[in-house]
Amino acid sequence: MSILENMKMAISSLLSHKMRSILTMLGIIIGVGSVIAIVAIGQGGEAMLKSQIVGTGNTVELYYMPSDEEIQGNANSLMSPFTQDDIKAIETIPEVTNIVATSSNFGNIRNREDTVEAYITGINQSYLDVNELKVESGRNLLATDFLGGSRTAVVSASFREELFDGEDPLGEVIYIESQPVEIVGILEEPTGFLSFGSNDVYIPWNTWRSIYASNDISEVTLQAEDADALQEVGAKAADMLNRIHDTEEAYQVMNMEEIAAGLGQVTRIMTIIIGSIAGVSLLVGGIGVMNIMLVSVTERTREIGVRMSLGATRGQILFQFLVESVTLTLIGGAIGIFLGTGVANVVSYFAGWPPLVSFPVIIGGLLFSMIIGVIFGILPANKASSLDPIESLRYE
Repeated sequence: MSILENMKMAISSLLSHKMRSILTMLGIIIGVGSVIAIVAIGQGGEAMLKSQIVGTGNTVELYYMPSDEEIQGNANSLMSPFTQDDIKAIETIPEVTNIVATSSNFGNIRNREDTVEAYITGINQSYLDVNELKVESGRNLLATDFLGGSRTAVVSASFREELFDGEDPLGEVIYIESQPVEIVGILEEPTGFLSFGSNDVYIPWNTWRSIYASNDISEVTLQAEDADALQEVGAKAADMLNRIHDTEEAYQVMNMEEIAAGLGQVTRIMTIIIGSIAGVSLLVGGIGVMNIMLVSVTERTREIGVRMSLGATRGQILFQFLVESVTLTLIGGAIGIFLGTGVANVVSYFAGWPPLVSFPVIIGGLLFSMIIGVIFGILPANKASSLDPIESLRYE
């Protein structure tokens, strides 16, 4: 008897006991669906996490961390990480396309009688070229604002809620360190993973310098044309600054790819752990399959005896029940894959990251279902093939 004929017999047997078959497959459906959903959600979350950390703008961040000896030897070593001369020096590196220079401070901002704490960030024009600031209403900072150091600002949606109770603040004047600044734009609400609403105020860097009477630059980010050479470009800039400031390794490159890879490893481990816990239901489902197949063997003892008396070999009987067991788990596995994919898509939609239901995961789910069918079907199949034909024919 061919595999196709055995599968037809298996499906016929399952259809003759529909409710029993559905309940038997339920454990396999839940198990496979859970594993597929967890792996897809985990991989999607990992991809989003990496994209949020590394970014997509071919950028690398320089940071300043002097040694204890350098701090003791220079009292100002922690006060001014970067200067305008540092920026001009980095601009001479051919591979650098943009230099994002920012200065930030946390302080009180006043409008009439109301006061709120916020992050005030002074940015240069390259900041807008590299980091997209999406404006919901009003306008963004313009080239003329940066060149002239105009007293203008764009603020976050959270800042609007905090200081203006959600009212439109366009054209309103806020006071930073008693200096008036006009709000010209409101940013969109942040979305996606690792997006948190905060009170942010962005002003041109020359405006920030004027308000705080300081030329200090706290953060420098480089953008390069070639993403593959990004770390090398960052290393060049760090070496240049170390030479200029006569430091050992105070200026370094923050390798965001390594950080993202480390966090991705943690995410994968958690996905494996949770997926393994969900996989326990597959074991329970397999035991259910074995139980129902043993019941099926008992119910069909006379049928087995008739087939043996007509010339069916023990191997054919064994194969018939194995095929039936595998068919049961394969159908359950296929339904589980559709269920898991649907759950992954729904969760990912609300979480804001892409579901990564990969083809290998689907194939793995089907193969695992087949293996469950073979492992837990071998005992009932062996029992069926070991029945004595004469005793089977006498069975009532």
